[in-house]
Amino acid sequence: MPLSTKDIPLHTEAEQLVYIVDDDEALRDSLIWLLESTGLKAHAFSSAEAFLAAWHANMRGCLVLDIRMPGMSGLEMHERLIAMHSALPVIFITGHGDVPMAVSALKKGAVDFIEKPFNDQDMVALIRNALATEQKQFELHRQEADAQRRIDQLTPREREVLELIVAGRLNKQIADDLGISIKTVEVHRARVMEKMGVNSLAELVQHVMISAPKGE
Repeated sequence: MPLSTKDIPLHTEAEQLVYIVDDDEALRDSLIWLLESTGLKAHAFSSAEAFLAAWHANMRGCLVLDIRMPGMSGLEMHERLIAMHSALPVIFITGHGDVPMAVSALKKGAVDFIEKPFNDQDMVALIRNALATEQKQFELHRQEADAQRRIDQLTPREREVLELIVAGRLNKQIADDLGISIKTVEVHRARVMEKMGVNSLAELVQHVMISAPKGE
């Protein structure tokens, strides 16, 4: 039986779940059985409202979402999730005549859609692709957060040295730029490398690039 919203655990960062949102109980139950038979974990909801009541920003995995439902539609729910900056990839389940709406949803960030009646293997393949996409995004965000955390640990002087290192300045040039000795630059440089957890200039530049706001 699908679990109620109160049964949903807080997720560890390693746990991915497939969230099924569909008003058709038979379809929910069959999808739960299908996914669990392939080793995937899933939770089902009978409405968009029920899912949104349980949603939190730390959810991992993907969404399988019916495009048409009583009350709030799947499209409306997708819009809400976009506004809340949800990172869950969305696969829409569509009926006859819903393809134009599904295409519109793809343009707004949904990862795919599948028409009823669908092939079980096709559905599982779409879900596995969506989970792989979410895993990559999660790892990227974790790397960004780690790089920024390390930069935040630097002292103001170490940040100045870091910026000049990344700009390609040599130790003597950094010493002249900051009005300090080369020996002091070397000490700051060693501390920067240690705090950033890197062993080479290339790694240091990569960490700084990862932490930089997108668009810079």
